Amino acid sequence: MRIVFMGTPDFASGVLRYIIANNHDVVAVVTVPDKPSGRGQKITSSAVKNVALENNIPVLQPMKLKNPDFLEELAAFDADVFVVVAFRMLPKQVWNMPAKGTFNLHASLLPQFRGAAPINHAIISGETKTGVTTFFINEEIDTGDIIDAVEVPIDPKDDAGSLHDKLMTVGAELVHTTLLSIQKGNVPRKSQIIPEDGVLKPAPKIFKELCRIDFSKNGVELENFVRGLSPYPAAFCELVNNSQKSIYLKIFRVKTQKTEDEIPLGTVWSDSVNVLKIRCLDSWIYVDDLQMLGKKRMSIDAFLRGFRDITNFGHVCNPHCVV
Repeated sequence: MRIVFMGTPDFASGVLRYIIANNHDVVAVVTVPDKPSGRGQKITSSAVKNVALENNIPVLQPMKLKNPDFLEELAAFDADVFVVVAFRMLPKQVWNMPAKGTFNLHASLLPQFRGAAPINHAIISGETKTGVTTFFINEEIDTGDIIDAVEVPIDPKDDAGSLHDKLMTVGAELVHTTLLSIQKGNVPRKSQIIPEDGVLKPAPKIFKELCRIDFSKNGVELENFVRGLSPYPAAFCELVNNSQKSIYLKIFRVKTQKTEDEIPLGTVWSDSVNVLKIRCLDSWIYVDDLQMLGKKRMSIDAFLRGFRDITNFGHVCNPHCVV
């Protein structure tokens, strides 16, 4: 069975590598165009393209998916099925092309967490389980008939990075078994079932300003928020002192301790050795792992060794910022 694989980031490249290793016939890869990145603006390729080149698989990098030249080139591969993992929305001219259909691997248990950032939002929402789903693509994003799904527990210590790796491994196996089902002609499919209460949790793309920590929330919410954004794009806050000097910090890991004291929201306290804590709605948030603007990521004790005047920072800038 001839396969065209479509995807971009590491999550997709791990799946591609797995199905190649399991002898699936990937005849072409579709990914984003190369683009400049980093301070040096060096031209870089997607993770999926790199795996394709390692395995001598032809790569297509269209700017526009409706371009007639691209559609003609894609059709020439005469693929039986298209596999989509972490790619952009496909026009009908593309997903309707292969005889056996086009299916997508999504990093959630659909219909929950439809959207671009399901891994982040599952943790932010405080879920104890998530999973991966394969489904046939149709006109609407993440709404097509489900082929199969696998549940994955979320450990309390998981962050978005560790959960990403778990789901990539399980997802690669699911894509493999889905391809075998399609090849045998006995692929199951069922409509997505909306919960009885009608509540669907979305997973929209996460933009920078939405990563600001809102210290008017409770400790559990904030710990989940930090975990769900770690290591990327990372939750952040700005600490300021009475003279309005400020530092911008990315926060990667925290612990919480409930308190009934009357310290104002956003108050910052440190012993200048190994404790940096910030008051939220019902708890103190203890920062364990962070990064200062322009510096490397480091533990709290390493940070405080190099920044001993942290005790001069009395509060958080915009502690009530809505996220």
